[in-house]
Formats: sequence, C-alpha cells, structure tokens
Amino acid sequence: MKRAILENTYPPGYQAGEMEVARQLSMSRTPVHEAMTRLQEEGLVRILPKRGILVLGLSPADVADIYDVIIALEGAAAERIARMPGPERARAAEVLEVCTGDMDAALRQGDRPAWAKADRAFHDALSHACGNARLDRIVGTVADQLHRARMFTLSLRPLPTASAIDHAAIIAAVRAGDPEAASLAARTHRLKARDQLLPLLQELRLSNI
Repeated sequence: MKRAILENTYPPGYQAGEMEVARQLSMSRTPVHEAMTRLQEEGLVRILPKRGILVLGLSPADVADIYDVIIALEGAAAERIARMPGPERARAAEVLEVCTGDMDAALRQGDRPAWAKADRAFHDALSHACGNARLDRIVGTVADQLHRARMFTLSLRPLPTASAIDHAAIIAAVRAGDPEAASLAARTHRLKARDQLLPLLQELRLSNI
C-alpha cells in the first residue's frame, strides 16, 4: 500500500475505503486497516471516518519544510559517523561508496529510476550508519513523503551528475574523521537538491504533488 502511494499508483487526492483497498491489494481488511493507521502517522494519508483514506499531496511549502528537516538531520548523521572509530567509519564509507558506484552505473546507462533508487540507498545508508535509531526513523519518514515529488520531476531535471561528486565529498570527510566537513558536505548536498527542486515545482505550478 505504501509502495502504491510512493509510486503514484494512488496519487494525491485518491480516496478509497478499506474494502476497496483490500480487494485491490488482495489482502484482508485487518492488515489494510493497520497499514492505513501507520501511513497516517507517517503523513502520507488521512483517515476519513467510515470512508477510508485520502492520499495527501505536498505543496512547495511542504517540500521546503521537509528539506529543512532532512538537511539538519543528515548533517547530524554525517557528523556522528565521522566521530566514530576508524573501523566503523571505514565500514560506513564502503557502503556509501557502493551506493555511489551504483548511481554512476545507472547514469552511464541513462537509467534515471535506477539512479534514484541508488541515490535513496545512499541516503538511507547514511542515516542507518549514524547509530541513532530515532534520527534514522524520522529521516526515513520524511524522505518517503518527499519521494513522489522527486520522482515526478526526475525526468524534468538536468542529468544529476553532480550528486556523485557531492557524495564523494561526504565519504572523504567520513574516512578522514572530520565531523565538521562531513556535516557541511551532507547539508550542502541537500541544499543544492532543494534549490533545484523548489523552483521547478513553482515553474510547473505544481501545488499538490
């Protein structure tokens, strides 16, 4: 159900009852009800009494708010990783390098969806590795909220070749054990993404995505 929302199978404004969703997903009503409750907690839907769910969209202001959270928390995550002992930093950096390599491979093939998947894996790995489960959970939740806007505009944005360069800066700071540089690199990377996405949403007059 969550995947259907993130992949726009259930677009913003979509409304359906429990029985309808259960039938579409070939599930019983109990897990569908539980999923609806979780998705409301994550800000993806609103439960309408006796009517099921309403899939929520994002305004440009919502997107800006989400980026504020991600910028702060991923900066903190990168800083925490850079403060870890050398072997732990090295393990985290290796995972991040694999994700960045997957991004490069996807770009060489012109496969933007695969690039986006590898990019998300990089950012998930960054928050996973920091050792703060609450931070990781919050970042995952807001990243899910942002996912539709990023995917909707993926083909409209310039080829994201600079992302791998930004990721390399984060990885280098982590390997060097430089918390300030790691935090700055992580925050700067997300700031660039925000400053590219928000004007595009406004240009396309997308008020609910």
